[in-house]
Amino acid sequence: MPLAATLLAAVALPAGLAAGLLGSPAQAALRAPASPARAAAPAAFTHPGVLVSRSQLDFVRGRVQAGAQPWKAAYDQLHTSAYDSLGRTPKPRAVVECGSYSNPNYGCTDEREDALAAYTLALDWYITRDSRYAAKAIQIMDAWSGTLKDHTNSNAPLQSAWSASTWPRAAEIIRYTYGGWPADRVDRFKTMLRNVYLPKVVNGSQSNGNWELSMTEATIGIGVFLDDRTVYDKAVATFRGRVPAYLYLTSDGPLPRTAPGSGLTTRDKIVSYWQGQTTFVDGLTQETCRDLTHTGYGLSAIAHVAETSRIQGQDLYPEIADRLRNALGFQAKYELGTAVPSWLCGGALKQHLGPVTEVGFNALHNRLGYAMTNTQNLTEQRRPAGTDNLFTAWETLTHANNPN
Repeated sequence: MPLAATLLAAVALPAGLAAGLLGSPAQAALRAPASPARAAAPAAFTHPGVLVSRSQLDFVRGRVQAGAQPWKAAYDQLHTSAYDSLGRTPKPRAVVECGSYSNPNYGCTDEREDALAAYTLALDWYITRDSRYAAKAIQIMDAWSGTLKDHTNSNAPLQSAWSASTWPRAAEIIRYTYGGWPADRVDRFKTMLRNVYLPKVVNGSQSNGNWELSMTEATIGIGVFLDDRTVYDKAVATFRGRVPAYLYLTSDGPLPRTAPGSGLTTRDKIVSYWQGQTTFVDGLTQETCRDLTHTGYGLSAIAHVAETSRIQGQDLYPEIADRLRNALGFQAKYELGTAVPSWLCGGALKQHLGPVTEVGFNALHNRLGYAMTNTQNLTEQRRPAGTDNLFTAWETLTHANNPN
């Protein structure tokens, strides 16, 4: 089936599939909690509009120029990073090959870091209006769009997702605020997003949930940059199916929900997918008992998708607010040092969250008014939030207390 037809068919799936629970559709409906009213898709796209909007960027620029904290320290962190170097030489490849945990790593790190550099430079351009930063961002984006043809090996979908989550942020800022990116190069970049990245991410994944969430983030960003409503709507449909299957609430019932097409048709399969955890509480994620680092990837992607949707006038936050605020708070509690009980992940949590809380915390606490004590304490303790060197970067700068 052609890609466009595949997307249209996917968007047309009944919303009830998102429940994905055991038993008949009627049983699933009986045990599903009431959901917030669903926001309608945007009639037209807002630019720049992937993760950060013009009004958000204007707020950041004003705070940095005023020397206000935490934005000035966050800008200094960005400005002194290797990603902001005007001497950076991009390292594009025709084929990026990434195995599990980037082994082998043929261009994987180079691609992700060049994408992050383009975004970093685009932010610095907007804040300083120094055109050298915009020109360098364009050089990096042009180098890759003129070279890249494919991603291969087992991590190709995730590698594509991480990189394509970042590229559209950079491209949106440059295309809509700078004016010096030649139209033919913009078109070539659009072709790269559509032909190289989109086929790898648009249909999601039944791997651990952070994969599909990052793939969804990439898809929604690509949809915005391409002004492609079908791609955007497919991302939203996937998001609505995956988030309730990744972030548990006790109102879901005795077992977590499952994503459409998961094949998780028995209790044993669900428990295995949730890393062997058998006690389910508000805020637990599908990967909490795997490790907090991968959990953070999922939480970050969820907030990023919701933030982009909000900028586009759809605002998915109210639909996921209870899940996301509980998940952030649950993970933050243990990051802050609360002893892990024996019923949770065998009494031990592995690794740590990355710099992933700013976007969701700002949206849920500052905009929507939820009390989030643990998340607030963790977020403020770790400012300024830097980058995970994958797809999350500079979010104290862009989103801390940002009212726009």
